[in-house]
Amino acid sequence: MDIDQARTFLAITANGSFLEAAKQLHLTQSTVSARIQRLEDELGTRLFVRNRAGASLTPAGRRFLDYAKRLVLTAEQARDDAGLPERYRASLRLGGRHALWEGFLPQWVGWMRHRANDVVIHSEIGFEEDLMRRLIEGSLDIGLMYTPTHSPGLVVEHLFDEILVLVSSRPDDKGPGEDYIYVEWGPGFYAQHAQSYPDLEGPAQIADIGWLGIQLALANGGSCFLPARMAAPFIAAGRLHRVAGSPEYAHPAYVVYPRSTDNPVLEQALQGLRELAAAEREHVARG
Repeated sequence: MDIDQARTFLAITANGSFLEAAKQLHLTQSTVSARIQRLEDELGTRLFVRNRAGASLTPAGRRFLDYAKRLVLTAEQARDDAGLPERYRASLRLGGRHALWEGFLPQWVGWMRHRANDVVIHSEIGFEEDLMRRLIEGSLDIGLMYTPTHSPGLVVEHLFDEILVLVSSRPDDKGPGEDYIYVEWGPGFYAQHAQSYPDLEGPAQIADIGWLGIQLALANGGSCFLPARMAAPFIAAGRLHRVAGSPEYAHPAYVVYPRSTDNPVLEQALQGLRELAAAEREHVARG
């Protein structure tokens, strides 16, 4: 058994398909199939059931999942730690949605640097699909996101609720207008938004992240829903304005991490995230 076999196994598990795993790994589907065949031969059992819907784990595959994660994670940590200068004792990889890097996660990096300056922090931005895949593969220690999925061996923990508010480049807007920018905050937001604006036609502008909504509104005029803490500095500077009387939506933020890990600083990192999340909840409660 080798690392490539374990990575391939985890890629299929994360994507639910041999074909999608092959695309992700930049391999041919026959190479992916051959790796899994060798792995199954070595283990003496089938790991996947293949059907029209893709590939799902067998009971044996589910039992092997944690071992594959540990194998890949150990390899990642060995690569990172072996190359660390002597003054560093560990490394940590954290990825998060772009909006969570606006204020919240930079504060966490500062918290960690103050309390554990002998730890190398790898900071990354990603969407849920990529972050969850990396967590399943073991190449990411912590992921922060809005719409996580559940996977064996991973803990999904609620941190705090973002408050999404409607802001506009104009101070006198009453609601979404012709230049409204719909930001894709996920299915929960979609449902609440549709309920609040049942007669609103499909918007002409759609953005996949809040930062892009801000840039479009500032450059061309318009409105969009943003986390209140993300919008706050633009409102304070008079560049954006809260739309009076518009609805507010709670938008949960989660941290996802492995249930078991050999990383010696994971718990400390989580402690910092929880402390900052508690402060964020208190700030929201105060209004």
